[in-house]
Amino acid sequence: LKSTIVPNRNTIFLSLAVAYAQTINSKYIFYGAHHSDRGVYPDCRKEFIESFEVCQRIANDNEEICIKAPFIELDKIEIVKLGHKLKVPYEYTWSCYKGVKNHCGICSSCRERKRAFIGAGINDPTVYED
Repeated sequence: LKSTIVPNRNTIFLSLAVAYAQTINSKYIFYGAHHSDRGVYPDCRKEFIESFEVCQRIANDNEEICIKAPFIELDKIEIVKLGHKLKVPYEYTWSCYKGVKNHCGICSSCRERKRAFIGAGINDPTVYED
């Protein structure tokens, strides 16, 4: 996973999300970070999200800004199980780092996706190239 690290990538995306939320008068920003990534991606940690929220409240002079990360305590297996329970159409979701027609099946994100479905004991509807 370390080869996929882009320093401050999620910080940049979250900053843009906060800016957009401010323009449409929304106080909530939802962030899909999860527990499985916390060891490799520092901006997927609970303490980052809490600190970033405080920073954005100050930067925007808006105490109502609320950054929600509902999966921050869940690993990918738990997320797959939850999604299955909620009837998420996983065949329409995307994880692959490659920009090809189907999931490559070999990048770190595809491998994690496969492991999560196997670990959850749920059929993976993803079409992989491999």
